[in-house]
Amino acid sequence: MHLHHIPENEAEWDRGYVFFLFYLQCKAQLLAPRICFLHWKEVFLRRESVCLKSWGIHDVKVNLSWDTQHAVPWNCTTSKSEVDLTYSQSGEKRQENIPSAHKQVARCTIDNRVTRVAWLNRSTILYAGNDKWCLDPRVVLLSNTQTQYSIEIQNVDVYDEGPYTCSVQTDNHPKTSRVHLIVQVSPKIVEISSDISINEGNNISLTCIATGRPEPTVTWRHISPKAVGFVSEDEYLEIQGITREQSGDYECSASNDVAAPVVRRVKVTVNYPPYISEAKGTGVPVGQKGTLQCEASAVPSAEFQWYKDDKRLIEGKKGVKVENRPFLSKLIFFNVSEHDYGNYTCVASNKLGHTNASIMLFGPGAVSEVSNGTSRRAGCVWLLPLLVLHLLLKF
Repeated sequence: MHLHHIPENEAEWDRGYVFFLFYLQCKAQLLAPRICFLHWKEVFLRRESVCLKSWGIHDVKVNLSWDTQHAVPWNCTTSKSEVDLTYSQSGEKRQENIPSAHKQVARCTIDNRVTRVAWLNRSTILYAGNDKWCLDPRVVLLSNTQTQYSIEIQNVDVYDEGPYTCSVQTDNHPKTSRVHLIVQVSPKIVEISSDISINEGNNISLTCIATGRPEPTVTWRHISPKAVGFVSEDEYLEIQGITREQSGDYECSASNDVAAPVVRRVKVTVNYPPYISEAKGTGVPVGQKGTLQCEASAVPSAEFQWYKDDKRLIEGKKGVKVENRPFLSKLIFFNVSEHDYGNYTCVASNKLGHTNASIMLFGPGAVSEVSNGTSRRAGCVWLLPLLVLHLLLKF
């Protein structure tokens, strides 16, 4: 298809002569649905090639040439080109912030002088008049009246971010109004350290990587009655020479004020050898029930063994029972005899080490409480009457 008439001056451009003729010729040649051309005058004078996608059967590629010395014809041919309208003009600009997954309405205020109107995203035509030029089902036309031209983008995501231009054609000249859409995304923790078990005294490093728009702030906090405030305001938490008091849950929080902070936790287990915190002896009369108690703190939990005179007491010995719990062991005598009195040793051990404490089983008033492997010998109560008698005879 060739057009044999080239406009000689801007008056012919303003009359819309070329637009009308070109529109009819292309439609007749291609048998396509209605094709809208936006701001033809400015595009032509810039000598640009413009690829336009018709809404329907054909994709239309328009190769434009402007040469006042040689009347080069304009060609209208079919192709598979994407929509690409490079014309733009500076005008009103503003910025819109919107969370992702929401909908956004872009409004353009117009008046009765407007003859043509369109919405563009960058160089892509979304709508021209009532005609939809994009294939995205999320973009819909809300209104096309004498006062307003609006589109809506549903389920907005980060790929929708960028400039949106409302371009209008009046009898005199084109105008544009531009809005820059910034998509805000709620924070999301995409990578975090796994639960960790480490020996006391070693170093650890915890990682918490979060994404979002704007970029979220990441903080670490130790969940412990003794912990106060945040221990780190960074993606990485470094602990040098960790102690048993620093074991527990560490909470990573990511926030950017778009939505509620996202929180995840890492459990840190600090291993250490056993420590006997309490070794409790008892005084029991012959024939009564007596219990020796040994309490130890350790990670992993300690295993307990009982000895008397360097001989290990085996579970099931007549009249004796060993009762073990994760941090506590009891040696139970159901019927104490004179033979049972004496010194017993509690041994607590795990893969990191072992410790022991001596505990006494004694008759009433013979020996006081034993703690941490040391015993304090009390005065023998049965000597008291002899001492009193000695003092009376002396005087």
